Amino acid sequence: MQNLAIVLLLSYVIGSIPTSIIATRLANAGDIRKFGSGNAGGTNVLRMLGWKVGLAVILFDLFKGVVATYYMPQLFWDPHPLPFNNYTPFQDFTVVQIICGIGAIFGHIWTLFAGFKGGKGVATGAGMILGLAPVEFVVAILVFAVVFMSWRYVSLGSILAAMAIPLTLFIRENFFHVDIPGYHTLVYFAVAVSLLITYTHRENIKRLLAGTENKLTHFKGSKQ
Repeated sequence: MQNLAIVLLLSYVIGSIPTSIIATRLANAGDIRKFGSGNAGGTNVLRMLGWKVGLAVILFDLFKGVVATYYMPQLFWDPHPLPFNNYTPFQDFTVVQIICGIGAIFGHIWTLFAGFKGGKGVATGAGMILGLAPVEFVVAILVFAVVFMSWRYVSLGSILAAMAIPLTLFIRENFFHVDIPGYHTLVYFAVAVSLLITYTHRENIKRLLAGTENKLTHFKGSKQ
């Protein structure tokens, strides 16, 4: 139990690295949470500091999810038996991966280093999904790209991309009869993650319904 608690804590700390806040302060632009949408995420950095810094922030946040999912569990796995009964169809190691990935997402949303006020967890969650379900990750990226290019709403693209993950799992398993290892656990986990992402975008949803959500049509450093 102690080993699992340690890697979970480390995953939370990794997820807590406030990439956007660090980037804006290094650029002498102050606290990103005081500008634009007020969110400590890559989209707000895109608007305020341009696509180069914004993309770097997004990629690093995604990398946090990958590190927590791939490398942190290896510190726990010797292999050690889980400190609880595993009733899922997943192997024990994959269960540890999921736990660590969730820890990183929580760290990103409620960051230890910035008053527990971080981003929405989309990029870090994407990094976790990349490790657990690469096909669904690709589909989610395509959904985001289509939605963003059509309407220029990053929030709407993020929400629909998150929802596409459990839907893709369901369709592949039940309609295309793909034997997805651990499907009956992974699909519920994907639903939980998509609900969490939707919850963190609740204010964006209100603005979308009211027609007041900001579109990302251009950002600092662009030629538009």
